[in-house]
Amino acid sequence: MNERISDTEDIVHAEHLAARPGDVLVGRSVTIDRPREELYAFWRNFENLPKFMHNILRVTALDATHSRWLVAAPAGKSVEWPSAITVDEPGHMIAWESEEGASIRNSGVVEFKDSPERRGTVVTVTLSYDPPGGTVGQLIAKLFHKEPKIQARRDLRRFKQLMETGEVATAAPPYAAPRA
Repeated sequence: MNERISDTEDIVHAEHLAARPGDVLVGRSVTIDRPREELYAFWRNFENLPKFMHNILRVTALDATHSRWLVAAPAGKSVEWPSAITVDEPGHMIAWESEEGASIRNSGVVEFKDSPERRGTVVTVTLSYDPPGGTVGQLIAKLFHKEPKIQARRDLRRFKQLMETGEVATAAPPYAAPRA
């Protein structure tokens, strides 16, 4: 599997982000050897996201454009918020934003583009969020490996694995493995 996740901050379609001064922007890209329509369809069903996004515990679709997210936070806590799709271009882009009263204000865009080398799809995720607790909260999140800059890279790697191989590689022993 060719590991091609960008190490730079790829920020796309910032006009679709509900970013405010002080928000943190995160952008990452990965090339996945699958058609963009297939990747879009899998991602568009937000209930699939916990299959590859480590900190997302559950996403519940409320209707065609609204969902409720439950996300793991540092120190064994979790946070929950409602979210709405703000842009939906089938096969190309999905943008979303947390709704009023969310415990963590955030927005994001995921874009699906044909690879220039015609070897699959470049998937670019751009997130904007207001870190709870400001700089101190960011530091704590980083210590617990829950910081979105770190997580975005790992989540895209898992998405690539899942879509290209049908599974996400893990160091955990399989459930069927004999126990000593």
